[in-house]
Amino acid sequence: MIFHYKVVAIFLMALILIQGMIHTMKIKVLITGGTIDKAYKELTGELSFTETHMVDMLNRGRSMADTLSEVLFLKDSLEMTDSDRAFILDRCQSSDEQNILITHGTDTMVQTAQFLAENVKDKTVVLFGSMIPYSVNNSDALFNLGVALSAVQIKGNGVYIAMNGRVFDFDKVQKDKSLGIFVDA
Repeated sequence: MIFHYKVVAIFLMALILIQGMIHTMKIKVLITGGTIDKAYKELTGELSFTETHMVDMLNRGRSMADTLSEVLFLKDSLEMTDSDRAFILDRCQSSDEQNILITHGTDTMVQTAQFLAENVKDKTVVLFGSMIPYSVNNSDALFNLGVALSAVQIKGNGVYIAMNGRVFDFDKVQKDKSLGIFVDA
């Protein structure tokens, strides 16, 4: 009987340790801009960047995930350069966190995901954005953030895109500009 109690005690201690690791998973959020962070300027009728909305989004979504946000830059993805992608890669590789979310514009999200996948093998990276800015009514931003937060916690090492209620492998996705959604490639 003593043997069985020791086995049960060891098993329970292992479960407690595993639960502790799950609950203390820290997620790095790298902010690069994209439509998700644009704001409508009433005087000009334009969309532009003023600041990130990420903290507000996490609070509004009542997220309990342990996140650490870092603004890399606020750019439209059509203006993103190879050096911008290299900077994102550097921040992924130098991050202590194994789980990384990246906000990104939708027009070149797949291109950045492919670049990261060539170079990041030991972390889980999920890119997401929105077709409608968070600051505008009926935005898809919170929904996509929720899917991305879930994906980064349950997917294995690799690079993924979370858009439109789906999680895609980096090399099996494309943006359908005529429909305004991401689809299988």
